[in-house]
Amino acid sequence: MTENLPDLPGCEFCDIAQGRADAIVVCESKSCLAFFPTKPAVLGHTLVVPRSHVQDLWDVRAPLDEALMAMVLRVGRALEEVVHAEGMNLISSAGGAASQSVLHLHLHVVPRWRGDRIGDIWPPPIPSSEAVREDLAELVRAQCGGAAEP
Repeated sequence: MTENLPDLPGCEFCDIAQGRADAIVVCESKSCLAFFPTKPAVLGHTLVVPRSHVQDLWDVRAPLDEALMAMVLRVGRALEEVVHAEGMNLISSAGGAASQSVLHLHLHVVPRWRGDRIGDIWPPPIPSSEAVREDLAELVRAQCGGAAEP
């Protein structure tokens, strides 16, 4: 886990969150900010970021976790009404293997329509076996502290 900082000089999303760089801001709160990326995947694609510097999803702690999800839901519902989305993707990339391009946590709220330019992102062409998924589920349940809640 990296140290969470109020601000990281040179971080482009810190600059936006602190008002040092321009962005088309669509929603904000004391701890979060939502704005349009410069190269949106589709109409309405919005980024939700914490105002403080948090590198990725693994570094989020309470109460920021709740504030981020509240902002994501607020923005997602607004987009659904405004652009009449048929669906929505919520995407967060953590680390280079997941294609994280800016090392400041950002949640992509992406309106979707059938036949849009993004195309299908799931399911994978070759699914994993039931046995592999069951074994993995057991390990994850143990790490989470027990059985899944109903």
